[in-house]
Amino acid sequence: MRALFYEEFGELDVLKLGELPDPHIGPDTLLVEVKAAGLNPVDYKIRQGHLARLIDTDFPVIPGWDVAGVVVRAGLDTPEYQVGDEVLAYARKDVVHGGTLAELVSVPVRTAAHKPSGVSFEEAAALPLAGLTALQSVRRSGLVAGQTVLVHAASGGVGSFATQLAVLAGAKVVGTAGPANQDYVRSLGAEAIEHGDGLVERARALVPGGFDVVLDYVGGAAMDTTAELLRPGGSVVSITDGRAVHYGGQSIWVRPDHDGLAELAGLVADGRLTVSLAGTYPLEQAVDAYRELEGGHVRGKLVVRL
Repeated sequence: MRALFYEEFGELDVLKLGELPDPHIGPDTLLVEVKAAGLNPVDYKIRQGHLARLIDTDFPVIPGWDVAGVVVRAGLDTPEYQVGDEVLAYARKDVVHGGTLAELVSVPVRTAAHKPSGVSFEEAAALPLAGLTALQSVRRSGLVAGQTVLVHAASGGVGSFATQLAVLAGAKVVGTAGPANQDYVRSLGAEAIEHGDGLVERARALVPGGFDVVLDYVGGAAMDTTAELLRPGGSVVSITDGRAVHYGGQSIWVRPDHDGLAELAGLVADGRLTVSLAGTYPLEQAVDAYRELEGGHVRGKLVVRL
């Protein structure tokens, strides 16, 4: 099968496009013909070696955890799926090795869900990691209707989903974004304010008493404002900054979740959750897609089509 892969940690120049053996599947695994694969920042952080102590790597590595495609072979114990089913998955495994930037990928059944017919393969491939991260962080925050929520990096891949989910939950949402992305954040149902210097004053002008929930998808300077913006007894959840625990909050690492993924796909099919595609690339230009992703400031999600 054709695949994008690398045989050592490094920058973009270690990526190669070539032939690798087809994946082997176990009894609780699906073999999926990849129609589209979503890109995430964690892909290049793994490739650069930054997560080597967190998760084992077996070279050669095919990057990518997000996928949408068609089942071409089902394992012995996968009664939920049949050959020909259209699926999406956050196909993360215990070892980084056989990812989704390939013609075929093995998908643990616990990571997959059926793709609704009204959702495109590109939309489905953009949804799993970012959508599940948003869903799990919103739920772990304890958010309920009527509360106020601050979303850091609200125009990003995770932030845009979290903003929409918080709005759907009945919250008043304020999202940080650069000037070019503030209208986009407003289109998601939130108030938009600029990040950076003066953030505390701008946020306090909208929510003088402080926020019930802070959802952090950027870390660093954004988290520095938490003490001034979180109301007493409020909740903070971060995917990037361990300091969340110092405010009584949580740092999370997204888990594969069939039920959550099926719920998100249903929301997209019903038109209640929007997937913003920043761009699509063929597999032959996947390195260019990663170059754009690593450049930062991508609004929404990048997808590679096969």
